Amino acid sequence: MKNFSNYTDYSKKEELSFESKAVHGALGCEPLTGAVSFPIYQSSTFRHPEFGKTTGFAYSRLANPTRQELERTLAILEEGEYGFCFSSGQAANMALFTLLNPGEHIILMDDIYGGTYRIMAQIFGKYGIEYDFVDLSDLEALRSTIKPNTKMIFIETPSNPLMKVVDIRAVSDIAHEIGAISVVDNTFLTPYFQKPLTLGADVVIHSATKYLGGHNDIIAGAAVVRDEKLAAHFTLQLKSHGSGLAPMDSWLMLRGLKTLHLRMERHNENAKIVAGWLRNHPKVKKVYYVGFEDHKDYAVTMKQTTGFGGMISFAVDSEETVMKILRDVDMVMFAESLGGTETLITYPTTQTHEDTPEDVKEKLGITRSFLRLSVGIENVNDIINDLDRAMS
Repeated sequence: MKNFSNYTDYSKKEELSFESKAVHGALGCEPLTGAVSFPIYQSSTFRHPEFGKTTGFAYSRLANPTRQELERTLAILEEGEYGFCFSSGQAANMALFTLLNPGEHIILMDDIYGGTYRIMAQIFGKYGIEYDFVDLSDLEALRSTIKPNTKMIFIETPSNPLMKVVDIRAVSDIAHEIGAISVVDNTFLTPYFQKPLTLGADVVIHSATKYLGGHNDIIAGAAVVRDEKLAAHFTLQLKSHGSGLAPMDSWLMLRGLKTLHLRMERHNENAKIVAGWLRNHPKVKKVYYVGFEDHKDYAVTMKQTTGFGGMISFAVDSEETVMKILRDVDMVMFAESLGGTETLITYPTTQTHEDTPEDVKEKLGITRSFLRLSVGIENVNDIINDLDRAMS
């Protein structure tokens, strides 16, 4: 048997576009048989030819050929060197935050996804990790929060759910000035629209459940880095925590990645139209969407991304209107999560940000009249007609 690691990642060739790399992956096909659809290696263990020799695989908790193909593909798409795939986005974050030692300090986005807030406030905080949540789109606020023991700055951009935009290069430069690392959650835009590592970030994190998988059929997480020491850290975490993505889920994500560019273009196109429609609806008080030219950080978006993505948040006139929308949507589905082919509407205050303290949510604007919309790839007129009916 041949060791897959001996094969060149041909899709790193500069002449290939993102779209072609997404379709063909790292190896292009399975090298042992030529299978165009990379196989699902549903094996927990692997036979050694003899003592002292290996096929490159020993035990699937450590490495699995299907997961390895996915990890290499993600590293290529993010323009990194090393990829790691986890059983969920939260598992990826757990592996990331173990970089911090007791007594060290991390700065995170103030309206960060509630699950990440929970990990820091309820788990790592009790082990002596210091933390602050700050609006990282305000560089002066960031600088004023830095401490001598600050070791990590965790960015969501666009943020979840208020769609704030952070200047990745500027924040990464600040992190490096103080000897810290910068981390970017790239879930909302994916490497198709935004490549944080090329802007100075040290780690890219994904809830791969969302756009990378793209079909609401897997739970997965991912991390991509360029640095060997960071790669060694994530390798140890996967090995020790046993949180590696299973072969079947790895294969499903590989299949999803083949259409990532097509899906992201349609999400982007639909969201622009839906955001404009929402802005003109009499029951909508405010729309949060990074593609509006009057968004306060529109210039930053245009500088570091090639698209706006499919995420919109909006506030309506009352909690009663919220309840009517959630009850009466039909094709649009009231469900948690985002990034799939279907349009989903979510109530952040009791779903994604349930564990964020009420006073914090109120201060941020995540109120009981606030909704988040993940615009799918359906016909945009059907999306609008469904929302219009539910809001009338």
